[in-house]
Amino acid sequence: MADSFIKRGVPSTINYSQMTLYGGFELAYNLTGDDKYASWYRSQIDELVLSDGTIKGWDYGKYSLDNYRMGNNLIYWYEKTGETKYKSAASVIRQQIDRHPRTATGGFWHRNPEYPNQMWLDGIFMADSFYAKWTKSFDDKNTTAWDDIAVQYDNIEAHTRNTTTGLLLHGYDESKVAVWADPVTGASPLVWNRAVGWYFMSLLEVIPLWPATHPARERLIGYFTTLATALKKAQDDSGGWWLIMTDKYVGAEGNYIESSGSAMFTFGFLKGIRLGLLDRDEYLAPAKKGYSLLVDKFVVEKDDGTVDWEGTVEVGSLNSNATFEYYISVPLAVNDYKGAGPFMYASYEVETV
Repeated sequence: MADSFIKRGVPSTINYSQMTLYGGFELAYNLTGDDKYASWYRSQIDELVLSDGTIKGWDYGKYSLDNYRMGNNLIYWYEKTGETKYKSAASVIRQQIDRHPRTATGGFWHRNPEYPNQMWLDGIFMADSFYAKWTKSFDDKNTTAWDDIAVQYDNIEAHTRNTTTGLLLHGYDESKVAVWADPVTGASPLVWNRAVGWYFMSLLEVIPLWPATHPARERLIGYFTTLATALKKAQDDSGGWWLIMTDKYVGAEGNYIESSGSAMFTFGFLKGIRLGLLDRDEYLAPAKKGYSLLVDKFVVEKDDGTVDWEGTVEVGSLNSNATFEYYISVPLAVNDYKGAGPFMYASYEVETV
């Protein structure tokens, strides 16, 4: 998959989609030791990071959690090379987090000014994994920072977790004024698979970084394991997961097994086993069933030796009415980085489980 993206080319932008894909290149390099993966990946990042450590075209007045995902990739290159420009660029994002607008309870707005007082599961992956990575790497004794990161997860759990199914709704509006907001909880109405996938993956990123003595660590592990239980129950007989996972729509006309969420959950099971968070006897078989579906259904071998990744929905946004009809109306994309990246993560875990 990495070779295929190198051959096709990937536009170098700060978009979280590319940054998600680049995580797959880190794993391809880890697995093979082949410098071509590292050098291509670094060249992509170096198109964005100037020699003085600023980020090309960075808008200091734009507060969008999506843009913060890049910080993880920058820290990766700082740790790998020791070049200060990467840390300096990451510090630009870290400082932006300090200025980011918040809800009354301390949660980061998903984007300002478009989504005031809204928290989405997506944003946890975009911002809080980096926030934790920065804190672990450069500010580990800052208990206030760890507390603040925990608030983001606690808010999401308090407002979007369905305690009956164990799954999480796409997001919530703390002011309860969005067209889709529940008048009591502020939550959006449906479980969208990729949003849950972003959240699931972020928990796997932050738990290994979390200070052992910090009280939120056990809560985060509980958030992950209870979600894993719910996802195992929600897995389709095919091995995949439905785009909309809310019970009443599973199997409904227009709903379908979607590839990015299926890859994220498969990866999450496998890495959860490796980290000792999930029981191997309980989760390995569902994970392998999921991975077989990914390969058989969504990976397409081409005559030129490349492979395509299919079946990934382009987007799912709460800049909508958040109805079932909205989510299923969004087109599918070929070689979408948001699906191919998690498939690469799952592939790495399959090789090492």
